[in-house]
Amino acid sequence: MRAVICDRLGDPSVLKIEERPIPQPGPTDIVIRVGAAAVNFPDVLTVSGDYQHKPELPFVPGMEGAGTVHAVGAERADWKAGDKAIFGIRPGAFAEYVTVTRKGHLLRLPQGWSFAEGAGFRVAATTAYHSLVHRAALRGGEVALIHGAAGGVGLAAVQLAKHLGARVIATGGDDKRLAVVKQNGADEVVNYRTSDFVAAVKELTGGKGADVIYDPVGGEVLEKSMRAAGYGARLLVVGFTSGGPSKLMSNHVLIKGLTVLGIRAGETLLRQPHLGYSYAELPTLAAAGVMRPHISHRFPMERVADAFRVLLDRQVVGKAVIEM
Repeated sequence: MRAVICDRLGDPSVLKIEERPIPQPGPTDIVIRVGAAAVNFPDVLTVSGDYQHKPELPFVPGMEGAGTVHAVGAERADWKAGDKAIFGIRPGAFAEYVTVTRKGHLLRLPQGWSFAEGAGFRVAATTAYHSLVHRAALRGGEVALIHGAAGGVGLAAVQLAKHLGARVIATGGDDKRLAVVKQNGADEVVNYRTSDFVAAVKELTGGKGADVIYDPVGGEVLEKSMRAAGYGARLLVVGFTSGGPSKLMSNHVLIKGLTVLGIRAGETLLRQPHLGYSYAELPTLAAAGVMRPHISHRFPMERVADAFRVLLDRQVVGKAVIEM
């Protein structure tokens, strides 16, 4: 089989393709023939050496994908060869075959979904669900301000927040990409490059501000979000796609009675496995079309570096995928 290999850290040009043996399943393993794998910002950071998770070199990048069950271990009666599956793995998704070792890392591919859509579902949906349901407890009628709304985790949050009954204000830096966000459920969209999103949120909420702020961008966006927050708002720190962490003003936290919540869905599930039961709702939401990924870019394995670059250049709406 072919696999994308990172044998030294750096920009996307360090990635190359090598031949490796097709894996064989152990007693509790499932081997998937990969149809597509999604590119996520942590993949870019892992290859550059800037992510908190640092696999040993060489490694196969990639966190999620979808494909067909190829072989099943003797102790895994829950799946059979030929089943269509969404999988999570870290790292290892950018290969023609992968081995999934944990039961919780497989979901059924919803009927009618492509492998590309399945590949783009798991990370974004889990992050959005953990953020808005577990951490923020978003309620119907509240105002959710979703930053980075054209990205994978942002678009999933827009879709889920709307499903939960919130009024959704979504931000981004490109009008064409925001038009897709609007089509996916946002009540209002704000281009933060051409408008002051703080003033827009205040105007749209009659001066009250947002109840929940979901921010995978970080940097100045997170800092300005303190001023867009209503009293008692929950501020979700999801990531730093702007390039680095933020400096939050503690006086805003105090005066507005804010709650600042860090989001690490995967780590939380490892430390609090009892939360896993609630993720069982994700396939139901997927089947109902509540969180269906938008795929704006598709690349063959030979162009994996290009898949990384469109993500870095903020061209992606929803997800970019590598199709095997």
